[in-house]
Amino acid sequence: MKGNGKVLFIVHDVYQEDNQFPLGVAYLASVLREYGADVTVCCQDVYHYSNEELAEKYLVGQEYDLIGIGFLAARFKETVVGLCETVHTHKNKAKIIFGGHGPSSEPEYILQNTKGDLIAIGEAEETIVDVLDSILRGKNFAEIKGIAYKDDCGAVHVNERRKPIMKVDTIPYPAWDLFPMDIYTTNMQYHLQGDDEKAIQILTGRGCVNRCTFCYRMEKGVRFRSIDNVLSEMKMLYDEYGVTYFAIQDEVFIASVDRLREFVEGLSVYGLLNKIKYNINAGIRANIATDELAILLKESGCCYVNVGFESVTQECLDDFKKNTTVTDNFTTAKLMKKHAVPMGINFIWGIMSDTAETLRKSVDFIKQFQSYNELRTIRPITPFPGCELYKYAISKGLLAGPADFFEKFSNSDLLTVNFTNIPDEEFYKLLIEANKELIFDYFEHTNGDMDKAQGMVDNFNNLYFKGEVKFRGARHFESKKYKKAV
Repeated sequence: MKGNGKVLFIVHDVYQEDNQFPLGVAYLASVLREYGADVTVCCQDVYHYSNEELAEKYLVGQEYDLIGIGFLAARFKETVVGLCETVHTHKNKAKIIFGGHGPSSEPEYILQNTKGDLIAIGEAEETIVDVLDSILRGKNFAEIKGIAYKDDCGAVHVNERRKPIMKVDTIPYPAWDLFPMDIYTTNMQYHLQGDDEKAIQILTGRGCVNRCTFCYRMEKGVRFRSIDNVLSEMKMLYDEYGVTYFAIQDEVFIASVDRLREFVEGLSVYGLLNKIKYNINAGIRANIATDELAILLKESGCCYVNVGFESVTQECLDDFKKNTTVTDNFTTAKLMKKHAVPMGINFIWGIMSDTAETLRKSVDFIKQFQSYNELRTIRPITPFPGCELYKYAISKGLLAGPADFFEKFSNSDLLTVNFTNIPDEEFYKLLIEANKELIFDYFEHTNGDMDKAQGMVDNFNNLYFKGEVKFRGARHFESKKYKKAV
């Protein structure tokens, strides 16, 4: 390959102070530097530049070959369209490439409705190097696997998908030095993290063993990094950046007790046991929990396990294609409570089989097993583009397609599609009562600030019934700037 080239990545603003480290961009930056490219990263999420300020600082007078912007579907209309307009105005000869779950699911629509030039569909470490190489060699994009692109006439072409990287240990570690690590390691406050501790997000594998109907999987299957590869990265972050708290972002971190046992044994080998803490953001399934698993978590420094229970009604779990049972959910919750492993209890409501009764069961479950490390409320299901429920909604005439989705979607705590037989107004009345009960229960068991509890309920009321969509709900991490936000 030719090598060199100049690339800018933009991590778009999400309008909050507690920002997770952008792992996707950091991995892409790392492979591009191995190729020989000059890579710059603009962290708009951290510095909150306006689009005009961003252009002045990073675009005006610059000659990039490629400008990358990754995003989720939820941020498309709110943020990405306007950002892309600004970038296009100042890009000179650069090509704009999108990536991530948002554009990968509906590449034709995204390219037809933005000033973007290309989309890296799915996993992009190999794809983005091929794209930059083609730009530098003056070749067209027709032969590059894993992309969608506009030709010179504006027509959109979607190429053959690229196979995912199976040997994920071959992917270089994220390019941490390109980012303001002093900010990314200190602006999040996780459960049981000390005020002076630094935290960072990591991935130990890619993909999931399941395909729930509400999830969009960019790639099929699951691929794990070796435990040595993971622990080497953790040791490097511990030594070089002082990180002592690791937030594991995998979709499935614990596929078996054997893998967890190997991880825990490795912590000791690498000198990290009793020196670091970690949490598991979503990577444990409810059908594998055992006493041994819970004990391993507790004794190895695990401070928190996020579990996607979703429902305690079997018909709903079947609608979700969770491949778990109500018994699995109760077994996992009881084991985690028995061994004092704090849980994040995730429930959604609004699948085809849902009723007022199923919502009641979910509220009761949360109250029974809540560890009160964070406030948990219940959200309606959003059929994001690419997932099975999205395709189902289109087949049933509940959505007309991507344009209809992006027109209807405004907030993940609001209905985009109502899959139930409950009228929308009644749906929100039931949901506000359920979430009010959960909010008051949380504050009664924590700081007793019932005025704050009522304020949170008022926010949900204004969201549900007055359309005040800037309220983002209760599910976000505590930030150190806004300590103990819920």
